[in-house]
Amino acid sequence: MKFAVALSMERFSPDTPMSDVTSTMLELVKMADQGGFETLWTAEHHTIECTISPNPFTILTWLGQHTERIRLGTATLVAPYWSPIRLAGEAALCDHLTGGRLEFGIARGAYQYEFDRMAGGMPQQEGVAYMKELVPAVQKLWAGDYAHDGHYWKFPLATSVPKPLQAPHPRIWVAARDPGTFDWAVGIGASILSTPLAAPAAEIAVLGEKFRKAVADHPEMPRPRFMMQRRTCCYERPEEAELAVRHSIDYGRSFENLFQNIGTVTNGFPTAVSYESVAGRDNYKPENVLKNLMFGTPDQVIEKLLDYEAAGVDQFSLGLSFNLPVELQRKTLDLFAREVLPVFAARERDRRHEEERRLAAAPSRMAAAGR
Repeated sequence: MKFAVALSMERFSPDTPMSDVTSTMLELVKMADQGGFETLWTAEHHTIECTISPNPFTILTWLGQHTERIRLGTATLVAPYWSPIRLAGEAALCDHLTGGRLEFGIARGAYQYEFDRMAGGMPQQEGVAYMKELVPAVQKLWAGDYAHDGHYWKFPLATSVPKPLQAPHPRIWVAARDPGTFDWAVGIGASILSTPLAAPAAEIAVLGEKFRKAVADHPEMPRPRFMMQRRTCCYERPEEAELAVRHSIDYGRSFENLFQNIGTVTNGFPTAVSYESVAGRDNYKPENVLKNLMFGTPDQVIEKLLDYEAAGVDQFSLGLSFNLPVELQRKTLDLFAREVLPVFAARERDRRHEEERRLAAAPSRMAAAGR
């Protein structure tokens, strides 16, 4: 299992200068790059200060100039906000400007608040139909001349300019939680981005089973990759958990505002809705936040991560953007790099060596059986 970091530029007060926001993100991404994390993910959002990213390709291009190894991913682009030609070209150019490090992640979209402003008020759930038309069209534009006559978009013969640097194109990732999206994504050769949100650990296995079924139902496709993301905070002393739990609960109440479209947003800053308004209220209990999310000391985090490994997760993504104090974000990255990543790198080496021994022994067993 590899590790990634999900970060957004975030402001929770108009008193915070944008220069502080950008410098903080750059510092954390450099830490992730130097610490051995595989991918940096950042999302597309509009009109809200807690996730500032009107075009994630711009952010990834900027970060690509200040990093060396880390992959740079969109988690996620919002399908209904794009046209196929524009998306194909923007992504391909970003791939060139980052030296072929782009990971292309896309979704139907999350916040109804945004859909009311960016997609004419269409229900957020309808975004999946846009995604299912958009992604194959982008793939064909990356390949060469292509004319499209679809339900949402129509255009005469055109192609992506430029073509991607990676051949045949950057890896495509689709955000999925329901079985139909898992099945569609695996069927087109895409990898999976998923999250148990704030649900109990049992949800990890549920998502893992959806992934396994989709892979089994598409034997014609190579096995894709499987990423899961959780809000994450790692600390040295258990008493440090209280601060992370409080920030997670407060951030969740702002998320409910945007997701359910039940609160107010003033000059880009969402108001946290009342505790009584949230969905899945048990998940907001402090003891459940601590248990369900990736909060803990390095030993506790490693124990929790075994559930993800067992579910077939190839990449675990640390969700750090929930107004967590910067010093705790730094500490989380540092502790993961020093105490968590090496444990799973060693487990991977051990499994690889065991597989090599098993394959080396197979001819001997076959020869013995023949005698």
